[in-house]
Order: sequence, then structure tokens, then C-alpha cells
Amino acid sequence: MVKVMLVDDDYPVLDLLAFAIEWEELGFRLLGMHENGEVALAAALEEMPDILITDIGMPRMDGLELIRRLKERKPELRVAVLSCHDEFRYAQQALKLQVQDYLLKDTLDPSDIRKLLLQFQAELNVTKDLHMEQLRKEHMVDRNKALLKEQFIKATLHQPMLDPEKWQQELGAFGLPFGACERVIPVLGIIDDYPRALQRFRSEEVLRFVVDNVTREVMASRETGCPAAHFVYSPQESFFMQVCPHGLKINGFDEVKLLLAEVQRMLKSSLKLTMSFLIGDSASDPLSLRESLAELLSGAEARFYRAPGSIVKAGAVQAAQPAKPGSDNPLLERFGEAAELLREALLGHKREAAEELVRQWLSLAEQRRLPPEQVKDWVFKLLLDVKLKLQLMQHTRSASSIDVSHHEVWELGSLSELQAWLIAHCLSAITASENGVSGSKRAEVIDACEYVSQHLDKKISLDEVADQLFMNPSYFSRLFKKEMGETFIEYVIRMKMHRAKELLDQTGSPVGKICETLGYDNQSYFIKLFKSCTGVTPVEYRRGQKRL
Repeated sequence: MVKVMLVDDDYPVLDLLAFAIEWEELGFRLLGMHENGEVALAAALEEMPDILITDIGMPRMDGLELIRRLKERKPELRVAVLSCHDEFRYAQQALKLQVQDYLLKDTLDPSDIRKLLLQFQAELNVTKDLHMEQLRKEHMVDRNKALLKEQFIKATLHQPMLDPEKWQQELGAFGLPFGACERVIPVLGIIDDYPRALQRFRSEEVLRFVVDNVTREVMASRETGCPAAHFVYSPQESFFMQVCPHGLKINGFDEVKLLLAEVQRMLKSSLKLTMSFLIGDSASDPLSLRESLAELLSGAEARFYRAPGSIVKAGAVQAAQPAKPGSDNPLLERFGEAAELLREALLGHKREAAEELVRQWLSLAEQRRLPPEQVKDWVFKLLLDVKLKLQLMQHTRSASSIDVSHHEVWELGSLSELQAWLIAHCLSAITASENGVSGSKRAEVIDACEYVSQHLDKKISLDEVADQLFMNPSYFSRLFKKEMGETFIEYVIRMKMHRAKELLDQTGSPVGKICETLGYDNQSYFIKLFKSCTGVTPVEYRRGQKRL
């Protein structure tokens, strides 16, 4: 609705206008009625009107001063002067203040005010439409320019540079002059925690636009002898380039760090986003600049092992050499140990232990600078393994507490994001278990299953577990069979045989050792149980897995 303010020290006039006009029916909201300009000005500073109808002669602040003060803040304000003065000098002053109409109280007719209000309303709607159209055109221009810049940077990186001189001219058209006596410092910017950022802004296009808009504002406000430009490369990645003329008495890298710090500050304050930056080698010609940009883009380890919100030289992050193919990988070598420890932490509802385990294992990846694809694959398999084990123990009827897709893991851009993601999934699984995700299962049965999983290395009897639960063995046996669909002894055997398969897969331990590890003192009996569950002996199972 169009907001209207009435100002007059003549109360009967205010009452007449307030009750004679059908404000809401006509699409207006009466913002307030005030007896002098000073009070009206204070109210307008809290909420500015679209239309002002005011008297001239009032105590403390007259109408002409009020108009002047409000027009300074809102030039498009529509104003009608309502006065008992018919002298030319008052009308002349009102015209100078671009007052749209001048009405005399002596001949005041509410119908005239009504017509004037509708006229103002129509004018404001036209102005609003024109303003929106202008904004739309400016937005289209900005989008087209951003698209051209994105096409330019992608062509630079992925197409041959056949005419470096023409390329320099195109770069200059984007506000970055690159002459013979200048060097350019390239920077790769990466949005931290990208999946969450994309979720917040709903679309890649919106995220690109808002980041580009903030960076352009930062660059436009800079007062420096080092021009800079921003090029969106992808929804998550951007390139910054800053020119540093030769002979300048300032350090170009210090200057670019100041720029990047200001971009970080503005992204954080206005969009609640953080961005990390990798600074490349400076270049003195188009071809070497292209090479430096390509090195930044191809540095998978540098991007993956960057700290959130960091501003560093790319070479400093890449100093540690990634593991060579075939070399020792502590994550793969100790996968079984990691899976077992994590499963125990989840089953025991040990949040701090689960978090610490994740940090410890992923710190090994950082120390060795393992290839990012190996680390992501290890995390995916680890969580999938734990998920399957929990399902096998039937602690949950579905895997909803640890749903995970390979694509989801692959989208994570850094080790810190991967670590936070894995911890979040572990904590979610614990919370789901505590809140009874297990559906209709009785708490006693869940406790019994957890006891079994934590004591697979020992002999486990029904009487022992019933005693632990303070239950009658016969009643516990019937309850367990009803809830689980199998007897307690059948469940124990199934879980031990599943663990036996894990040990056969993941270790080189002989069958006799595995038999002892699972609490069996009769190897023949163990082999018989294993074959009844899998259809093959332990040796045949291991041989078959090796063929796979």
C-alpha cells in the first residue's frame, strides 16, 4: 500500500481528512497524523511516507522546512501543501521544493484530496514500474557481462591462445589492462562448505551472481594503483587477477592479500560465506599467465588440503608430495581396524570417541598428503561398511540414519569438509539410535544385540545375557525370537560368522587364529558353523575372495 503522512497544527483539518478518505479501500495506509514538522520528521525517519500532505505555518518546524528535509532523503516523495496562505511567495517556495500541488484550506473539499491522492498513486506506480524495468535491464547487463567473463576465462584455460595481443585487448575490456611493463598475479578462490552454500542459495546461478556482485563492489571501492578483476569459473570456483606495474614501490603479493582479505570480510558479513584463496605465480605475458591459471586449477591436493578461509601461496600447500601409486597407504592398510573401532563407538553411543576417531584417521591422510580421490573413496567405504554392519545386527529397520551416496562424498571439496561430513553422519547415527529409530524393537533386545557386538571375542550364552539384562532366561528367549525372527543363539552365530568373513577378507590371519579370536576353542566346530552359514569353508571363502 502507498503510505501517507498528514501534518497540520489544525486538529479539525486532520480529523476531517482522516475520516473523509477511504484509505484502505483506495489502496493507502495512513502512516500518521502529526501537529508540527519536528514530530513528523522524527516519525518519517523511522518509516518514510510515499505521500506527504502538510500545512506550512506550524510551530517548532514549518512545512517548507519539513518538505526540504524529507526531499533530501527521498527525492521521489509526492507532496501536497495544504495552507491558509494564498500569498505568491509561499507558492513560489513550494514550487522550488518541487511540491506537486498547493491547496487552500478555505476551499478544501475532501473529494479534491481523494482525486489528488489517486493521481499521486498512479504516478508512483509508473515510477515504480520504470524503476523495476531499469533494475531488470541493469541485471541483464550484469548477467551478460558475467557470462562473457566466464566464457573468456574458460576459453583462456581450455582453448589454444592463438592471438595473445587480441587476448590482452579482451582482458582490458573487462577492466584489467595488461601492458608490457606490468605483471599479473592470478588467484583461485574456492567457496568453503560448498554443498551447504548451494543449499542456502537454492541455485548455482544465484550463488554465482551474489558472489560476483559482492566482489565487484569490493573492487569498485578500492583506491590503489593495482587494478583487479574477478572471473567466475564455476559455481564454487572463481579467478581473481590483479595487475602490478613494474617499479611500483609496494609488494604486489601484499596488495593482492589485502584485496582478498576484504573480499572475505564482505562475503562473510553480507552473505555468511567463507572463501579460501590460492595465490599463483605472477606472469609478465599472456602465455605464462595462462600457464599459471592452469596450474591453480589442476592443483587437486592444494584445494583439498587447504584450510577454510585461508589465503596462501599455492606452492606452500603443495609442498608435501602426494603418495605415489603402490606406496603405503595407512588408511587402506588399517581399514578393518578403523571400521571396527568406529562401529564400537556408534554402538556404545560414544560421541566424543567417534569424533576423535574420525579426526585421528583423517589426520593420517593429511600427514601423507594422500590423493584426494583415495581419501574420499576410503571414507565412503568406511561409512558403507559400518552401515551394513548395523543393518546386519538389525539395530535399525532401515539405513535412514546413515544414508550416503558416492556422489555426495565426491562433491566435498576439502579435507575439513569431508571430516565435518563424516562426523555429522556418525553423530546422526548415534542420535537416531538413542531416539529409537529401531522401530518396534524392545530396549532389552537392542541392549542384547549391542552386548553381542561388543563381545564377539568371547563365548556368549543366553543365560549370561539374560542375567546382564536382569531377565528370566526363558522369557528373554521368547522375547528375542518374537522381535528378531530368529533365536538368540542363531543370532550370535550369524554375527560371529559375519565377523569371521571380515577377518578373512581384511587380514592374513590363519583360520585357527580367527577361530580363537571369535571365542571358539574347537576349530572343527567353527569350520562346520562357517560352512553352514556361507556354503563354503573358511579357506574356500578366502580363496574365492582373492579371485575377485
